[in-house]
Amino acid sequence: MKYLISMITICFFFEIHAQFNVDSFEVKLSELTTNTYSKDSTAKSIIIYEEGDSFIHKTSYNLITKVKRKVKILDKNDNNQITVSLLVYNNDKKTRKEVIRHLEAYTYNLENGKIIKTKLKKSDIFEEVYNKNYKLIKFALPNIKNGSVITYSYTKENPFIYKYSPWYFQDEVPVLYSEYRTSIPGNYTYHVKLVGSKKLDFYESKLRRRCLEGSLGAYSDCEDAQYIMRDVPAFKEEDYMTTKDNYISRIEYELKEIRGFDGSVDRITKTWKDTDKELKLDPNIGKQILKVSHAKNVLPASILAEKDILKKAQSIYTHVQDNYTWNKKFNIFSNVSVKNLKKHKTGNVSEINIFLHNLLEYHNIESKIVLLSTRKNGLATKVYPQMSDFNYLIVEVSIDGVSYLLDATDKYIPFGDLPLRCLNQYGRKLDFEKGSHWIDIAAPKTSSVQQKIELSIDSEDLILNGTIQTSYHGQHALTKKRTYFSNTSKFTEITKNTFEDLNITNHDVVCNSKTDPQFKESFDIMFEDLNMIENKIYIDPFLIKHFKSNPFKLKERTYPIDFGYKDSFVSSIQIDLGDYEVETLPKVANYRLPEKGGALIYSANVSNNKLTIFLRLSFNKPIYASEYYTALKEFMDKIIAIQNKTIIVLKKKS
Repeated sequence: MKYLISMITICFFFEIHAQFNVDSFEVKLSELTTNTYSKDSTAKSIIIYEEGDSFIHKTSYNLITKVKRKVKILDKNDNNQITVSLLVYNNDKKTRKEVIRHLEAYTYNLENGKIIKTKLKKSDIFEEVYNKNYKLIKFALPNIKNGSVITYSYTKENPFIYKYSPWYFQDEVPVLYSEYRTSIPGNYTYHVKLVGSKKLDFYESKLRRRCLEGSLGAYSDCEDAQYIMRDVPAFKEEDYMTTKDNYISRIEYELKEIRGFDGSVDRITKTWKDTDKELKLDPNIGKQILKVSHAKNVLPASILAEKDILKKAQSIYTHVQDNYTWNKKFNIFSNVSVKNLKKHKTGNVSEINIFLHNLLEYHNIESKIVLLSTRKNGLATKVYPQMSDFNYLIVEVSIDGVSYLLDATDKYIPFGDLPLRCLNQYGRKLDFEKGSHWIDIAAPKTSSVQQKIELSIDSEDLILNGTIQTSYHGQHALTKKRTYFSNTSKFTEITKNTFEDLNITNHDVVCNSKTDPQFKESFDIMFEDLNMIENKIYIDPFLIKHFKSNPFKLKERTYPIDFGYKDSFVSSIQIDLGDYEVETLPKVANYRLPEKGGALIYSANVSNNKLTIFLRLSFNKPIYASEYYTALKEFMDKIIAIQNKTIIVLKKKS
């Protein structure tokens, strides 16, 4: 088997080399005559060859990065490849900005057996403001057709060397060959991080003497490195993932320290001990946390009189939720003022949650601030303090040895729960006395949907009547509450539009408050489309389906399946058979994911002339490693098949 796999790999390697020139930037005839890619039939384009070369300029000491890229266009409408956008940084000082030089781009087509080369005009290169710090250099390749090959090259000069140019080996289309070369002087020390599941096919590092000269005879040696990846699959986004920046294969650099030719040392990256000291003195974090005086004379007498510590903490949390509104701004290290929050009753993440912390501390309830990175922002590195990785903060409160994580920005979140955006594995708990440390961040309970359906058959009019009662917990309750409280008067109408096949009446909701941990609804239904064929009635018992289709469609997934929380679904369906009996009961099903990762239990039985169908689904992990993907995909297929293909056949009793 190993021999067979090796032979297949070798054959594919030679097939690709015969079609595409993956060894150089030069375009050859076979690349224009080939219009398919057997390994990924969905690919609209293929990056055949790309290379990058980064080094420090000998006189300006700017970071220079030279890039070359060759792309095969299989679909001329693939704007992601034929329209190129280069992001460049510009700060307030016009003398210090990134610049793009020596930009050249060509389109190659095969016409009447000849290679026709079309050059990009300088007039077709545009600048566009991206935000206050960045602009885009944009251009669209000319004369694009199905089968074209495009090439472009440019040089980026960067005076901001604190972050060495990263290199992405992976793209949204397949990459056949990607090479990155770096030359880093010994007086610059970087943290180097390889991100993603793909391993390097080649790596080599060599020492080069006297690569950079300083004044008075000073010099530095360089470490020259070469990184190569081949046959990198396209990165394809799918449901149940955080930002793709957590997983797409690339190499990143973070400047740790600079040693000047004069012997000076500038430590850019500090230890957590040093960072904690800086945060304590930071006017937006530490000084706001220490201003507990802002918590005076804020709470009503009813909260102040509460003796039970947990109830008091819950009341303080609810008070902040009810009286202060989040302005949707995530900035946590700038423009933070608890004083302004009290004045205007609205503020950013830091202001609201630091104020919550201060209220708790002022009333002798132990609490700490926790820094985190939201799901869309990516995972914060644990290797060294990198404050730009964090974009959010929450509060941890400890009562009788139990810890609760709180976020008062969301008016629908119960005490001790967090919104989905915060469920991103871990955060950094600040403690200015004992030192900060990492803590796990997870939903404290399993989210669930529990459904009870009771039905009866009107055989004369072929109508199914009944009631549906559903209880939602955790993240599912949160979704329902937001819809309900945002427009209570139209909630029944929204529900009816959701289930268009059902005639819904007597819709009732039980939810005591916006922070109620559960949401219950019930309604009567009438289903008028029962099928009768040759005196037999055919019923789809799953009138409400937990999953309408399988969200997992990739052949292979190289990144985790991240639900964010443990999940559970239960359906109990009872049908009064009346004058009918079940021709054939559905088969019992019992499937389990590996390592107790989840379970599917499905059963059906008849008792006292009533058919009872029971379905339980459980996902016992908030995050599944990519190795689970095939099992999860098959597991979901079974769920979809049960919900979509279960048809109960009823016949008249003998």
